[in-house]
This record gives sequence, C-alpha cells and structure tokens, in this order.
Amino acid sequence: MKKQLFQAYLALATVSIFWGTTYLAMRVGVQYANGFAMAGLRQTTAGLLLAGFFILRGHKLPDLKSIGKLSVIGLLMFMGSNGLMGIAVQYIPSGLAAIIGATVPIWMSLLGVFFLKEKKVSLMLFVGLLIGFAGIAGIFYDYLSELLNPEFRFGILLAFIACISWSLGSIYMIKSKLKVHVLLGAGLQMFIAGLAILLVATIAGMQPSWNHLPNEFWTSLFYLIIVGSIISYSAYAFALKKLPASLVSVYAYINPIVAVTLGFIFLHEQLNAVTGISCAVTLAGVYIVNQSVRKSIPSSDKSFEENLEKP
Repeated sequence: MKKQLFQAYLALATVSIFWGTTYLAMRVGVQYANGFAMAGLRQTTAGLLLAGFFILRGHKLPDLKSIGKLSVIGLLMFMGSNGLMGIAVQYIPSGLAAIIGATVPIWMSLLGVFFLKEKKVSLMLFVGLLIGFAGIAGIFYDYLSELLNPEFRFGILLAFIACISWSLGSIYMIKSKLKVHVLLGAGLQMFIAGLAILLVATIAGMQPSWNHLPNEFWTSLFYLIIVGSIISYSAYAFALKKLPASLVSVYAYINPIVAVTLGFIFLHEQLNAVTGISCAVTLAGVYIVNQSVRKSIPSSDKSFEENLEKP
C-alpha cells in the first residue's frame, strides 16, 4: 500500500508541475505556427499513440453510442478548450493564460448548479467566487494598457471560453457515466478532436507549411504530445483513481505558479507585486470554491485505503 501511495503522490506531482510547463511550450510553439493547427496535430498524434497502445493490448473499441459521447467530450475539452487556448497564447502571456486556466473549478461550480442539479450557491461558494473574480480583476488592472489592444482582449476572451468549454466537457463526462477504460477513452477523445481541429484549420487556411518550421517548434510540439498529453493525462487519471478528488485538485493551484515563473524566466513575461498578489487572491478564491463543493458532497471522496487497494 505504501508503494501505491508513493506512486499516487508521484503522479499528482507530475500533473502539478508538468501541466504548468505546457503553457510555456505552447507559447514557444505558436511563435512559428497557428496555435489552433498546432493543437490539432498535438491531439491527433497523442490520441493515436494513446488509443493505439490500448487497442494493441487487446482492448476493444467502445460501441457507437459511447464513441458519440466520447466525441462530444473530446470536442468540448480538446477542441473547444485546448484548441482555443492554443490561439489565446498567441496574444496573451503564457502565465496569464495559466492563471485564467486555474479558474476552471469556479466555472464548474457555477455550471454544476444548472447542469448537475447541485445545491444552490452557498455563502461559502459565493465568497469563493467573489474572491476569485476579484483576483482576476486585479490581474487585469495590471494589464490595463494591454487591454487597449484588441488582439490582447481577443486572447483573454478565448482563454475564458476555453475554460468554460473544458468545464462543460467535464460536466458532460460526469453525466455520461461511460464504461470505457479511462485512458483508451481519453485517447479516442484526443484523436477525434484532433482530426476535427485539423479539418477546421485546413478549411480556415490556418495550416502552416509544416516542412519549413524550425526545430524549436517541433521540440515544443513533441514536449506537448509526450509530456503534456500522454504522460501528464495518464498521471492525472491514475492520481484521480487512487486519491481523493479534492486532493488531486491541488494541481490547479500549482500549475499557474509554475507557468508564471517559467514565463518570467524564459520569455521575460511581466511579473510584479500586483500580478503576484492578484494570482494569490485568485487561487485563494479557487481553494474556497473547492472546499465549498467538497463540504456539499462529503461522500464523493473515497478513503485512501479503499482506492489504494484497487488494481
């Protein structure tokens, strides 16, 4: 059991750190190619590798009804979220994109009231939402001059839509209750969404000349495929299976810290006292929201021992 517990915490650490680094990798890649088309190539390749691995190991493809549901989830989470975030980081700093990405629990809580028929917004949840959005307002105050730039505003809008799309996909996945191997399902979601992104990118004329892209692009894409999609998502699924969901959600607080730090070091992105305090306030709001949700559904997390004994 101690070995499984160590593996679970190692998986959580992998998600917390490496998902935060993907914002830097995206920011580097979009300097050479359209972020939407890049996301399409990333998800198609990662999905093919991940789903192909489990199919070769003898797992059967799910039925058409399940594939239909997986397609909807993939389009929301990988096309609507990762694809749009890929475009967003063309116009806004990677650290800012990560901070906005950390608001996903807030959107899930708000949307859960309508789609999951959860309890009405409690005082604690309301306070958390208020603090979270106050932190975001503080971050935007630090970027007032940038907000005059329509491209910057467009990037901000896309980042928020990406978060809402990820939240909708997560909620739909909860409601679907699919009986499909989690990683095989994730691979199929990525592959289907990736093909859809590439199709849209081709029709819209976003496809770059892949043969003439520099090594920096291919290095960032390779990193996103292997580390960002395959390794980190697998680690996330493992951690979620072995640890309480409320504990796994700690990754949402660490990702933006990693992204903001790397953006400051390698891309010389803005980092000052206002940004740091606003980021801390935003994450505090997200934490309160998570605690509120956890208290309203006390039976949602199984014990460590029960989960760790599972194969």
